[in-house]
Amino acid sequence: MTGRERIFDGATLLARWALGAFFIWMGLHKALDPVSFLKLVRQYDLVQTPPLLNLIAAGLPWFEIFCGALLLIGVAPRGAALLILAMLVPFTLAIFRRALLLHEAGGLPFCLIKFDCGCGSGEVFVCRKLTENLLWIALSAWLAYCPRQRLTWWPRPALPTTLAGGS
Repeated sequence: MTGRERIFDGATLLARWALGAFFIWMGLHKALDPVSFLKLVRQYDLVQTPPLLNLIAAGLPWFEIFCGALLLIGVAPRGAALLILAMLVPFTLAIFRRALLLHEAGGLPFCLIKFDCGCGSGEVFVCRKLTENLLWIALSAWLAYCPRQRLTWWPRPALPTTLAGGS
């Protein structure tokens, strides 16, 4: 293994651990106070039915913890990163939409808008949160795409020999 491959493998491992730890921490914060998380989810006005709101508030934090744990221990890291990406993109768009509505209603400059987005870190300035989410999106997209994942339990399923060119 060359020095460049070692650096790439180390960077991939650190990225996996950072994203995994972040999602475990955020998920735990929400899971330990589901009522507060439910109130924050309700503010986005994306879901109206109480059973669905309750399901999101009770289930989403544990799903985040699960995906973060998969990344941390290296089980199916590409799939876990893809699931995290599938959570981050719509959530980031919802934050952006809510911030735009607050901007239009209050007339504040966009980057001075501050609210609790429900991500577990309390009130944040919207531009800081959007930038942070875009960085997490880029990192999770890189991990989902990354064709070479060493130091994992299950990096990718093996192709059957008939499909891989064997006889």
